Amino acid sequence: MKQARLRPQARTDRLDAVRYYRKHAGSAVAENLVAATGAALDRIEQNPAIGSPAWSDVLGVSGLRVWRVEGFPVIWFYFERDDHLDIVRLLGERQDIATILAG
Repeated sequence: MKQARLRPQARTDRLDAVRYYRKHAGSAVAENLVAATGAALDRIEQNPAIGSPAWSDVLGVSGLRVWRVEGFPVIWFYFERDDHLDIVRLLGERQDIATILAG
């Protein structure tokens, strides 16, 4: 098992998503998002290679993997390092992911 380490931007992304869902769907849904994002991180910590390399190919960024958060249209973006998981971003599926990650 490798521990997930969220970069500051990934932490901000998660907080922004929670605030968005709290505002637009209520506190219960926001709490479900917190649980679901945590469960997704737990899953990739146990099996880092489970994430898809699809965006790695699209962006030409070697080693980038993605894992969708169950029940929500958001995706964790991460790299597997020797001793941990480098969690880069949490982005919505409808965002312009290529532009965001290219910048």
